[in-house]
Amino acid sequence: MRTLSLFENDRLSLDRSIELSAESLRHYGSLYKHWAIAFSGGKDSTATVTLVADLIERGLVPRPESVTVLYADTRQELPPLHNAAMALLDNLKERGFDTRVVLPKLDHRYFVYMLGRGVPPPSNTFRWCTPKLKVMSMERELETLRQERGEKFLMLTGVRIGESAARDQRIALSCTKDGGECGQGWFQQTTSTAVADTLAPLLHWRVCHVWDWLVQADIELGFPTFEVAEVYGHDPQDDLGETEPMNARTGCIGCPLVQEDAALERVLANPKWAYLAPLRQLRPLYREVKKPQYRLRKHGEVKKDGSLAAKQGRLGPLTLDTRRWMLGEILRIESEVNTGAVLAGQPEICLIDGEELTRIRELIAAETWPDKWDGTEHRGDEWLPEILADGSVQPLLFSP
Repeated sequence: MRTLSLFENDRLSLDRSIELSAESLRHYGSLYKHWAIAFSGGKDSTATVTLVADLIERGLVPRPESVTVLYADTRQELPPLHNAAMALLDNLKERGFDTRVVLPKLDHRYFVYMLGRGVPPPSNTFRWCTPKLKVMSMERELETLRQERGEKFLMLTGVRIGESAARDQRIALSCTKDGGECGQGWFQQTTSTAVADTLAPLLHWRVCHVWDWLVQADIELGFPTFEVAEVYGHDPQDDLGETEPMNARTGCIGCPLVQEDAALERVLANPKWAYLAPLRQLRPLYREVKKPQYRLRKHGEVKKDGSLAAKQGRLGPLTLDTRRWMLGEILRIESEVNTGAVLAGQPEICLIDGEELTRIRELIAAETWPDKWDGTEHRGDEWLPEILADGSVQPLLFSP
């Protein structure tokens, strides 16, 4: 149970936090005819979209001419979080809000890009997933929305202080711009020709406010938000407050960028989602195919000017055989999960849908490769003589 501090009365209450959020929406929102809300399905963006909808419905914030909720569907979200997001979008649509699911282009989707083109799984030094799956698709949709509205609109986000140290530093450098204060939301104004200005109305919310609001939004207001809290490991039924609210973050299924897939393990700890356990096999699969025997390697690579490339022998894309084998493994994992889902009476998942599967097979059949690769390169585990910086070659001392 959380211990109260001597300064407990000086902390913002949820009611006061909501009041400050409403003030920022009334002030900055009045400057725009059209609003859009960036919705990822996580706890903060879910709190943002439900709070804005409730304040508008109760008349505490004037309704703009349009409110559009944009859900960035990476196709890699944790299944319970994705299901909760889709349920909330249906609920918002019934309440009269415009909702849109934003998908990456077909060839940029996670498994199409990886298995169709042969690009290896993302890493912290080659993080292609975020721009391909989320940033580029959202920017494209925002441009479309700007053209539809005919003017710049207000973009609402779920950014909060305390979510990450790096983000807090960016906020500290910019939150006083134009006299704005943190209690009034984080407002970022751009040029008149830009797509949108941005407001973070929940900037000042504590994480316990987010949990309290998600429970209240479900019980009292009819928004389906219980499952979001459960995904993060928070117990919405804990009336006595025995479980400390968590400030955990979620990620993609089997994210290869983290040391430990804590988000998936937190989900699997809940018995009703135990059938998702085969998803644990994804991370080891991603690690395995990064090994040299599954990839091609450059040898004697030169730059445009004809000089030798500085990094000789660099590993590159996945071989065609690797891609075929990996596709089979992912479909097998999906099948194992769905067999368990049927037995448990839970929703099935879709790692690769029919359209994506067809496209992957087309690209493999066409022997598609990333830029500057053509499939004639050596296999990554092949023994090759070393090419030195001056162009001389160091022969192999031993035959493999």
